[in-house]
Amino acid sequence: MCMRRGKWNIVDWILGLTLLVGLAACSTIDEDMGDCGEEFEMKYELQLITNIETELQTQLTTGKDVLVADALRSYLAKIFTGVAHDIDLSFYDISKEAHLRYHKSDLINDSTKSYTLFLPVQKYRNLALANLLNNSVVSVAGGDQSSTLALVQKPEETIESHETGLFTARTDIKVLEGEDQTFHVNLYMSNSATALVIDNSEGVNVKDIQVYATGFATGFNVNDSTYTFVDNPPLVHAQSVNTGTDDMLCFCTVNFPSRDKAEGDEPLWQYVVYVTLADGSVTKSVLKMEEPLKAGEIKIVKVYLQTDGSLQPVSAEVGVSVTLDWKQGGSYEWEM
Repeated sequence: MCMRRGKWNIVDWILGLTLLVGLAACSTIDEDMGDCGEEFEMKYELQLITNIETELQTQLTTGKDVLVADALRSYLAKIFTGVAHDIDLSFYDISKEAHLRYHKSDLINDSTKSYTLFLPVQKYRNLALANLLNNSVVSVAGGDQSSTLALVQKPEETIESHETGLFTARTDIKVLEGEDQTFHVNLYMSNSATALVIDNSEGVNVKDIQVYATGFATGFNVNDSTYTFVDNPPLVHAQSVNTGTDDMLCFCTVNFPSRDKAEGDEPLWQYVVYVTLADGSVTKSVLKMEEPLKAGEIKIVKVYLQTDGSLQPVSAEVGVSVTLDWKQGGSYEWEM
């Protein structure tokens, strides 16, 4: 505060007191910030790192497989995308039990977005989410603190596939006084996909095929980039993909990844397939996968449909158990 020489009059005294009160307010971040903060720039960019083209080119390469590859590529274009429809930003106070200090949601429809923000001078943890708005299966929970912010699925025994490719990021920033600052944040994919390709070249007459995948995480903890798993994970209902041919059938799921390592003899993830034959009998096949499904990836599993409705994997690395003339008897239990 600058002082003029000579005696203060009552106006000077009031102005000085007002300034001191204003400075005191700037030292307490829980009060109205007023002009106590600094402007800085945040630049966000989606980073699509995926194996989809590699998987399509190695698993679906000849004959009618190419039709399946084209159909899958088109079907999953909205999932494996480098464009964010919407973005959700949260800034948490690192020094005060990670409480939420600033939140912003926006529609961007772009791969990059920049914001000029104004926040008090201090350290923050920034957690960013993208493509949540049109995903009815996954929601945000625990947003009041950084340690509890998570993406969670509906708590149901059977769920539909995720409807969008989900992207997240976490970064620490320090807003400094009197400096021009720009922070760059890259968002990476947090969910993944599977595809079951059924070769029906034998022309088996079937009434219906229902495909489910299971063994995946049920939530994602944004702050530490870890997944939540439960003992009996839900079944993810696979959607039929139109391949343009009756000889090659394709079913696809979008979900969180599997565990990286198996626990004991338990497979990392599975398909549970119910084939209803022309005579009304149902054959149940359980396909067991030993390779993990990671974030941003797709795993394609090819099988042959047999005349009894069972599925024969093309790869010897995929285990299978078959129940002929299966009868429904309660909910599905995860096979150990």
